[in-house]
Amino acid sequence: MREVDKRTTVRRRVLLRGGAAAPAAIAVAATGGTAVADTRNLQPATMTTIVKAARDIFPHDSFPDRFYVAAVAPYDDQAGANAQLKQLLEEGVAALNAEARRRHGRDYVAVATEDQRVEVLKAQQDGAFFRKLRGDLVVALYNQPDVWAKLGYEGPSWEHGGYLERGFNDIDWLPEA
Repeated sequence: MREVDKRTTVRRRVLLRGGAAAPAAIAVAATGGTAVADTRNLQPATMTTIVKAARDIFPHDSFPDRFYVAAVAPYDDQAGANAQLKQLLEEGVAALNAEARRRHGRDYVAVATEDQRVEVLKAQQDGAFFRKLRGDLVVALYNQPDVWAKLGYEGPSWEHGGYLERGFNDIDWLPEA
């Protein structure tokens, strides 16, 4: 059984500096779940649900919640400028919660297991909310240098002349063809 460290590593200085990805002063609580505070345009419960859904759509047990919070934090600012996006996010979370209540008798974030939450997401996967979230997350989550380090990616190589002369062909464990 895998153990997931739910503790956060957001430091006060980073939060006060504004953080590159979180101008809305989003904080993560370490009490078993993810809490999002000080949102300007979306309900805190909406952002908390989106963070939980993000973790369930792209699950990485070794990633702390702060990576997922940073990936969805821009939605709060975007929702202030785009009423259609705000409506899509709020209604999408409401639909997710309704499906979770129908299947498990509680809101999405309170559903006990990842497998049960994935069931709820699968029921919603053809909707605009899920497609928007999945499409944005594939870039927002994996385009963070701290995530690159967790995945073993050293970052882009174009500024160093590309990969050709930088170890691209150093595979010594494959037999010669």
